[in-house]
Amino acid sequence: MGFHGYMESAEDQMVRLRSIPGVSSWQLASIQALNRFYRGRRSQDVVASWMTRQDRELAIADNQAYVAAVITEIEQESGTASGVVFAGFSQGVAMAFRAACASTVPVLGVIALGGDVPPELTAPALGRIPAVLLGRGLSDDLYPLAQWEGDRARLLDAGVETDGFAFDAGHEWNDTFSRRASELLTRVRA
Repeated sequence: MGFHGYMESAEDQMVRLRSIPGVSSWQLASIQALNRFYRGRRSQDVVASWMTRQDRELAIADNQAYVAAVITEIEQESGTASGVVFAGFSQGVAMAFRAACASTVPVLGVIALGGDVPPELTAPALGRIPAVLLGRGLSDDLYPLAQWEGDRARLLDAGVETDGFAFDAGHEWNDTFSRRASELLTRVRA
């Protein structure tokens, strides 16, 4: 289940998901954020954002209800899910963690790149996630090293099997990260 970054679309995240080696044996879905807008003044490209600071708690509740409804619809169409992995990039990382912590479907793990663990999630909530790949590009100015280290410590303190993966990149999902994501998928499926 994919969650895109700010000013992106569900299709952008789907491209990332499809770049993961071995992912063809998984059912893929990517959710478009509710807050949609045009990429630029003259552009017809529709992109989205998960939320802003304004009415933050209301937006979180709306997003969680929306994601839960999407998951329920997918589950009804395809049969009972044996487990789900939530994958987020940038702003979508927070939604991936929120969705995992609130999921009624068994959670196998979270793949997170370039975004932080939401501050409101408690250790018991995070502890529901069995495994996390927490990625950060070494030159990513949007997800600072100190934040990544703090997020990694929070996950470990919550008892989550955490693979903190820093690699040679900026704020981007590349083949190096896709290969590491494949390793997590292989591990959680076993």
